[in-house]
Amino acid sequence: MAFQFWFDFASTYSYPAAMRIESVALSHRVDVQWNAFLLGPVFKAQGWNDSPFNIYPAKGKYMWRDLERICDSLSIPFRRPSAFPRNGLLAARIATRFKSSSWIPDFVRGVYCANFADDLDIGDTGVVADCLTQIGLDANAILAGANSAEFKLSLRSQNERAAQLNIFGAPSFVVNGELFWGNDRMEQAFEWLVRPGRVS
Repeated sequence: MAFQFWFDFASTYSYPAAMRIESVALSHRVDVQWNAFLLGPVFKAQGWNDSPFNIYPAKGKYMWRDLERICDSLSIPFRRPSAFPRNGLLAARIATRFKSSSWIPDFVRGVYCANFADDLDIGDTGVVADCLTQIGLDANAILAGANSAEFKLSLRSQNERAAQLNIFGAPSFVVNGELFWGNDRMEQAFEWLVRPGRVS
């Protein structure tokens, strides 16, 4: 059964989703497909040149406090980034190019922790290299191709796929064509996939 997890490395609510999705998937005996994409083109299509959490201050203030509560409830470390949103392009290229590799969940979590727990610039090559090295990978070998046409095409195709699925925010979950948006919809998405007699 296919359970697609769509995330942007700069997305605040994708952070707790990425940190807990494997345990939820295990309880439902479901495998997860990890799909990085970029929210920037999505926002641009809606006429935004920044995160809506920056454009609408009251919404942003609520979001940061809400994220603090969520992380605290899950015992996930959290430090509000000194810059938001950060550039997740490099990490997204890597996550997309190697999306079928067994190490992708660890890499994704490492990048999220760098951004939202350690307040590091995930757009910096050195930070991304550390995330790769910490899980036992040859960072130099992987980063050597990050600016290649192959890497760029993988991410471009992924963004086009997200648009075809009508994904407008992150995190999003796609279950047999059904779209669920938000960290708080994760359980509902898993239940939709596994429950018998679901409406389709």
